[in-house]
Amino acid sequence: MGARKRREPLSRDRALAAAIALVDAEGMAALTMRRLAAALGVEAMSLYHHLPGKEGLLDGLVDAVVAEITTAATQAETAAAGGDWRTRLRLRFLAARTVMLRHPWAPALLTARSTIPAGVYGYYEGILATLIDGGFSYRIAHRALHAFGSLALGFAQEVFQPGAGEEVDAEAAEAELAELSARLPHLAAMVAAELHDATDPTLGWCDSQTEFEFTLDLLFDGLEQARDAAGPAHRKTPAAPL
Repeated sequence: MGARKRREPLSRDRALAAAIALVDAEGMAALTMRRLAAALGVEAMSLYHHLPGKEGLLDGLVDAVVAEITTAATQAETAAAGGDWRTRLRLRFLAARTVMLRHPWAPALLTARSTIPAGVYGYYEGILATLIDGGFSYRIAHRALHAFGSLALGFAQEVFQPGAGEEVDAEAAEAELAELSARLPHLAAMVAAELHDATDPTLGWCDSQTEFEFTLDLLFDGLEQARDAAGPAHRKTPAAPL
């Protein structure tokens, strides 16, 4: 009798990797504890030793995505060592966006969670370090984080996402645009002018790569002006841990 192939032990990392692969392929609606267990070749109850239920699984997915963003951003900034703050942050944010484009379900999941993933703090520490190294005061750097919003994590957060995840009916869309033109001519003209190129990667109704990079450059221009207007940064030494 041949030797039986040894099964890889179940672990939290292995379960999360399988969950990410499942959601990437079939969407968030496909993710259940039972379905994930089947993909791993284990009983559903065994998952609970590593992930405490569906909410624990979703928190784990967020942790995994944030870790992936941090790794990609660190590699991008390391490759730009010696570059100015703007180049380093731009590459960091674009690296984060590459992760989001790989996992287009992640922005909605990140914004829906009620707790802050622990890994986010280290990620933003890196952003702050780059800003301070670039001559910004802690005051302006703090305001910069507010201005960046979710762009720092690779996506533009949208309050409304009409038709998200739905197939577009071309005739219905054309009729809707015509009706919109009669009532709201400026909005209609803007929508017509901003129809996205099919080759432009997009994460949402109004979150294309072109718009993402345009917004980044606009923010960087404004921050540079604010820094220069404030004069030399009055840097404060971070408080020592208690």
